[in-house]
Amino acid sequence: MTTLYFARHGETEWHAEHRYAGSSDVALVPDAIAQAAGLASWASTAGLAAIVASPLGRARLTAEPAAEAAGLPLRIDPRLVEIDFGRGEGMSPAELAATFPDDWAEFERQPAQHPLPGGESGRDGIARAMPVLDELAAEFPDGHVLVVGHATLMRLMLCELVGLDPDWYRDIFPALDNSALLELDFPYAGESNWPGRARILGINVPPISHLPRTHLQADAAASPE
Repeated sequence: MTTLYFARHGETEWHAEHRYAGSSDVALVPDAIAQAAGLASWASTAGLAAIVASPLGRARLTAEPAAEAAGLPLRIDPRLVEIDFGRGEGMSPAELAATFPDDWAEFERQPAQHPLPGGESGRDGIARAMPVLDELAAEFPDGHVLVVGHATLMRLMLCELVGLDPDWYRDIFPALDNSALLELDFPYAGESNWPGRARILGINVPPISHLPRTHLQADAAASPE
């Protein structure tokens, strides 16, 4: 069965102020180099069959050292780009609440259904990105695959994979750490009596190869999207 690893990109210049980056190409901070190096160290011994990344610079630059360390070509798939937050990109939650109070309230209530002004809904993001995972599972039925992407889209896909309502993605998965691993496998794919397609083996696992794969690290802090 396929084992899938999600890794969020390294920290960006907007991270500290909790600004919504979305489809904007925001630069990484210097510390992100060390984060990417940690991911690369893990990738060098993880037995990966493929590494795929979003085309946005923060994901691609995080994934490139891992691909080099694993001796694999880096695949870029535009379907893995972050949710487009429209006119909300670059804003903090406080700025969004002040500028778009009604839209922000609807987004907070049902974030997968109600996009920010001019943006993309979470459900539309799921619809465009999930085929990537289905294709990877078909191509590597017994392989280990790393996908480097973005916090909001990955949490939305995670809800879809395990059969949860995606409107709860921010509450059930409050944070994905930069360059940490989220591990899943697909033993139930195609089984009609199970609501999802995957099971979670680890979340926010530091990319160090000797850590137990069932290590869980809860982080209740707010996570910039």
